[in-house]
Amino acid sequence: MHTGCRFASVVFDVDSTLVAIEGVDWLSDRRGPAVADAVRQLTSDAMAGLVRLDDVYRRRLELIAPGPADIAALGEAYVDAVAPGAPDLLARLRAHHVEVFLVSGGIRDAILPLARSFGLQDARVHAVSLTADARGRFTSAAPSPLAAAGGKLTVVAGLGLARPALAVGDGITDLEMRPAVDAFAAFTGFARRPAVVTRADAEFVDFSALSTWIFGEEVPWR
Repeated sequence: MHTGCRFASVVFDVDSTLVAIEGVDWLSDRRGPAVADAVRQLTSDAMAGLVRLDDVYRRRLELIAPGPADIAALGEAYVDAVAPGAPDLLARLRAHHVEVFLVSGGIRDAILPLARSFGLQDARVHAVSLTADARGRFTSAAPSPLAAAGGKLTVVAGLGLARPALAVGDGITDLEMRPAVDAFAAFTGFARRPAVVTRADAEFVDFSALSTWIFGEEVPWR
């Protein structure tokens, strides 16, 4: 670990953290307002910890039933919606030999273009792979802990992270990465969930401030 960095590993959430959109909500918009409203409510309830992720993941996919073209379009949208300052922070972390991972309950094939734009190898991306039905629509997820509550903790615990490790995210599923990480930073630049913020070690609304804190540049622990 570089002398000037607090952490040897950093794990990032993707949706509403590294990018300004929620991928599943973006996909639902392509299906019209009725589907979009239903999916957004399910997403909001899951991220606020009001319902179990297990209970909503399958239902959202069934409502949207995305095809290959939808997934490809979402990949492009992720790249276009990247958070200001995020590429600079990831580049700085990599330059200081900090291990960087993306861990998301989102769709892996859509997230890979974003990861590659950051210079990350595909192996650094842990997300959900989908399975197609007879019509070529993706209506179910391949078995993955990330499609269930507590899945991020399971995945991160299995990474063998160099310590100390930090997780950065906006939702209750990100907070669940403890105790596999040593600290959790709530990123609230796109969505602020009080149930997450009150249990975080620190809160940041932009990546510039987060970078300052990670590199120990006079931003105190909350």
